[in-house]
Amino acid sequence: MSNDSRPAVPAAAAPEGNGRLFTITELAAEFDITPRAIRFYEDMGLLEPARAGRNRVYTHRDRTRLKLTLRGKRLGLTLQEIKQLVDMYDASSGAESQLRAFLAVLQQHRSQLEQQLDDIEVTLAEISQHEERCLSLLAEGKPGL
Repeated sequence: MSNDSRPAVPAAAAPEGNGRLFTITELAAEFDITPRAIRFYEDMGLLEPARAGRNRVYTHRDRTRLKLTLRGKRLGLTLQEIKQLVDMYDASSGAESQLRAFLAVLQQHRSQLEQQLDDIEVTLAEISQHEERCLSLLAEGKPGL
């Protein structure tokens, strides 16, 4: 059975707001990822598609959760951090607590990236020193280190 066809879904499975349903193939094409990646996110608890026969059927909620997951990955967040934030998206705990939790994750991630940037700058400075030394030795005709 092809995932490209729109499976018939019982009305009870349709989401409340936006009734649009998506196949795994449609989501994979839209977000330029593989169906295997989507299934992995399902295994990690980030997506919970319904079934129409043997096909996975994704709601607007699933599409939004996938979009948030991919944004989190682009930011370099771990899947655990992403899951925590995406789960808050669904919770009725209020936007303020969600935003505060997201800010805390972002601040922690920024700190890690700034440390990595410092480490990279030190490494680049060391590489520059070694390059200068090599060029100097070559210019002097002393190929030995």
